[in-house]
Order: sequence, then C-alpha cells, then structure tokens
Amino acid sequence: MGTTPTPSGRPSRRQVLACATGLAAAGAVTGYAWHRLGSGVSGGDFSNPGGDFSVPTGGFRFEHHAAPARTVVRAADSRVLATFTDGARTALLAGPTRTWSEPRTTGAEVRSGAWVRLMGGPWTRGKERTAWFREWFPKALADRSPDALAVAFQYGDGADDRHTRSGLRYAGKAHFGPLVPGQSPTSFHYRDEKSDFYDYLGTPWTFPDGTRRHPEKERYGDVDCSGFMRLVWGYRLGYPMHATNSPGIGLPRRAYAIASRAPGVLLIPNTGRPPADISLLLPGDLVFFAIDIGRPHGIDHCGIYLGPDTNGHPRFYSSRSRANGPTMGDLAGRATLDGHGFYAQGLRMARRL
Repeated sequence: MGTTPTPSGRPSRRQVLACATGLAAAGAVTGYAWHRLGSGVSGGDFSNPGGDFSVPTGGFRFEHHAAPARTVVRAADSRVLATFTDGARTALLAGPTRTWSEPRTTGAEVRSGAWVRLMGGPWTRGKERTAWFREWFPKALADRSPDALAVAFQYGDGADDRHTRSGLRYAGKAHFGPLVPGQSPTSFHYRDEKSDFYDYLGTPWTFPDGTRRHPEKERYGDVDCSGFMRLVWGYRLGYPMHATNSPGIGLPRRAYAIASRAPGVLLIPNTGRPPADISLLLPGDLVFFAIDIGRPHGIDHCGIYLGPDTNGHPRFYSSRSRANGPTMGDLAGRATLDGHGFYAQGLRMARRL
C-alpha cells in the first residue's frame, strides 16, 4: 500500500477537476525517470544526432501513409517531426532526447526524442491545412512541459510527491495494491488489484454519467495497471473516462475493456497468441497482455510502450503486482515485448488512443 498519509482537508470535486487540466504542465520529472535531457541519439525515427532538438520554423512536408492511416510530418531536411494517426488523439512529436531509466530493477535505458501529446480531438487527414494546426503545431514542437511519458514517470521509482495548493497529492511514487492474505510473495496475486486512480488520490470522483466512486482507505497511493492508465491519460491529461467496463465515452475501467472498447485505433488485434509483427508500435501506444496463469486467454494487463531500449528491445511501462507499482524494469519478468519472456509471450493487443 501507499505509505504517504492521506491528506487532511480533502478538496472538493470542483477543486479536483479544476486542478486536473493544469497538472500536465507541472514541473519536470525528478529522480530516476528523466535524468538526462539534451544531446544524444534517440530511438526509432525520432533521432537527433549532434545536439539538442531545434524547432524548424517552416517548410513542413506532409506524407500520408496507410495501415494505419496516418500523416507523417517532415522538416525541410527530411527529419521526422510528428506522426498523427487518423482516429487517434495522441500526437507523437520530435523533441530533445530524454533518457528513461530505473536502475533498481534494470540496467537497460530508453533514450528517445519522442514526445507524446494529447490533442483536443481525433486526427483526420487534411487537418494539417487548418488554421488550428498552423498555429498549434509549432507551439507543440517547442513545448517542454511534461508530456504523457513524463507524466507517467511521475509515479515511478524514486518519484517525488507533488501536491496541489489544496493539499491533494496528485503525483509521487505509486504502489499496486494491498497485500492479499495468505498469498506467497512469489504469487501472481500477492497484491490485490482493483485500485483505480481515485484510490491513489484518496478522493471521491463523479463521472460524467453521475456515477460516484469513493476511494478505499487501504488503497490510498495505490493504482493497478488499468487504473494507472486512467490516472495518466484520464485524470492528468484529460482523456474522458467512465465508471464501468461497458461501452461508453472514453476509457472504461479494466484492461480488457480498454483494449476492446476504448476510442482510438486498434493497431494489433487479439489472435490468442503473441503478434508476429510489432513494428507498428510507437511510443505512447497502449499494449495489452494475457498473463494470468489461471486465465491465459483473457486480457488482464496493460501498459505504455516506451520504444526500444539501449539493448535494442522494445520496452514498456506499467503498474505491476510483483513490482508493487509502475515499472519499466525486469523484476519478476522483463518489461520487453520481444523474445520468449513472460510479458513478450503474453502480449496480445495494442491500441493508439
């Protein structure tokens, strides 16, 4: 469970909602997560050899690709500046190289110039010709406030606590869930699931349909895998959420429901086995797994794809029971998507929000 005491004087729902839209602009990540920013070579197409990223002032070239339908933006010197996928709100942008690491659990690092932003609506082909895009795009390329990846690492190993003015702890090291009585430390069920973002926050939450959920005291500071996605994308970045696993607006509650019913673009469908090709994945994509030994065919875990690590392995970030919280590390299973590891063999689906 979380060890930070529940804040006194809980904020009202209005205060919580008011702070949520501004939280993504909070200060830079500390601790292990974002420990270098600047020159270097990033992974994938978002390479930045020879120095810090420079924002081009114009001369953009737009290329339209299929499977999935997307618009790739290049600079005059052919650098890839962005990828926008039809039907998805996530924008993958080029920027200064960052290094993500978690020395306690892995020697691998992810060095990347990829920055993941959430647009106000889904991308459609031709949007690059609108006045909105011409104004927004240069600003987005120059924006150095925390993006989706940086926000996610504000809950990882070594992350400092962050509070709103009203005293609500909205970020800081998260844990997975309370201990399950009678379970061995090596058990898949050693820590309990069912901790959502409002449990981590320790404050009630009312969803758009009027459903109100109350946190459980023993789950304060805890968030399971799908709750972590809702904490990052929903609470922090403003992606719509609802309270159930049924079809609805935005992100449902559980991993299997997000995989099959969330908005965005399905990149990898579930065939009941690990996908033969994961080359479509870009940083920020959601990846889904079937890892419960008792239910090997059901989606029961999810995370965020980070990109290739320094050993060339595609690495992801998720809240895990055995790691007791968000991790990119290799404790009780390598957090990589290739090879014959536990999570690689459990990979089933991917979605771009």
